[in-house]
Amino acid sequence: MTDKEFHEEDFKDIPYDEITYREEGRKGNVIKHDSAKIEGKVKLTFEHDELDDVKVILKKDENDNVKEIKFVCSCGQTKTVILDYDE
Repeated sequence: MTDKEFHEEDFKDIPYDEITYREEGRKGNVIKHDSAKIEGKVKLTFEHDELDDVKVILKKDENDNVKEIKFVCSCGQTKTVILDYDE
């Protein structure tokens, strides 16, 4: 899929199930069903900075609070900021 085929509006404001898994000593790419659980719902928002050619992915909870910000460079490197509102 190319960037032209990807439509950001297709993902906007649609809640998705957030699945997490924890398995000590896990090797490979297989996640066993008993280690995966649904944590809640998330919404994804995609933005693109044309000047720096960086894509920004915002992961929000059901109340539109930003939980995670991921920066994706055109070279493939990523940096992630996780926000914790528990305090």
